Amino acid sequence: MKKLISVFALTVMLLSFGCSEKQQTPFSKDWEVFAERFYERGRIVDTGNDDVSHSEGQGYGMLFAAAAGDKMRFDEMWRWTQQTLQRDDGLFSWRYRPCPEHNAACVDDPNNATDGDILIAWALLRAAQVWDSQTYRQRAITILNAIEDKLVVKRHNTLLLLPGEKGFLHSEHVELNLSYWVFPAFNDFYTLTGQPIWQSLQAQGERLVRQARWGEHKLPTDWMTFSQSKLTPDNSQHTLYGYNACRIPLYLVWQNDFDAGVLSPFLAFYDQASVPATVDVKTGETAQYEWSAGMQAVAGVVAYRAGQAPRRPAYALGNEQDYYSASLIMLSELALLDTQR
Repeated sequence: MKKLISVFALTVMLLSFGCSEKQQTPFSKDWEVFAERFYERGRIVDTGNDDVSHSEGQGYGMLFAAAAGDKMRFDEMWRWTQQTLQRDDGLFSWRYRPCPEHNAACVDDPNNATDGDILIAWALLRAAQVWDSQTYRQRAITILNAIEDKLVVKRHNTLLLLPGEKGFLHSEHVELNLSYWVFPAFNDFYTLTGQPIWQSLQAQGERLVRQARWGEHKLPTDWMTFSQSKLTPDNSQHTLYGYNACRIPLYLVWQNDFDAGVLSPFLAFYDQASVPATVDVKTGETAQYEWSAGMQAVAGVVAYRAGQAPRRPAYALGNEQDYYSASLIMLSELALLDTQR
């Protein structure tokens, strides 16, 4: 709970002093820049992907707004997310593609994405603390109950988190995405609900990260499969470490207690003259372009939290025009606000 107190105290202080430019924090200033580029009437626009919106982006935006003390935009995002993406079971359709109706009719895939559900619930929980709202808290609990009911399964005596309700549970294996296991959120969910399942998922996820070490760099892939108690990159969507898995070490260090040993492969990968955006753990083939500014921000936080950087990194959202890279920068800033070395 210590990490929550730090950001909530900061936000309450912001609210008490007002919101003039002079009194804004670096994070709230970056949130204004982020919102100017990617916020549109309650939805976060993925500018790198045909201007779609998805549950992940709504969760990110709500997290950032809560930390910046921006209740107006937070409420607008939550309202849009409820009206447009939320399903009858409490989970959220993962993708909205702009269409003439500008409403739920624009949802072109009703399946959920578990990280989006988790992020939205986490944002509501944090907002409940910032603005002392029992309503936000109850909405978060509703989502958590739906996640537990539909997305947590046990296979081969192992507790697993499905990436979505449909399409990932097969007769011979389960497809996983470890970047959907938002470890700092699990800590807070346990504090809120007292349900041990969140502690169990956290511990199991960390065990899986230790097992997911493949290729020359011993890195996890974005997608992987679990079968007969064995984790493998085979039979999944691809065998790349990249835009999904880059979040795993950030979520690991976004806790006051973490195993520094599990970070070694990531730190070694960062320590190259030129770091590629992706690497295929099976073939060794790398992307022909370097990692994004957002990926570099994540690496900076991981290195700092692991004691490998002499100074606390400082970030500012500059000319970053890509939604996902900008989101990684904002997440990195928020992780630093939440944690103490």
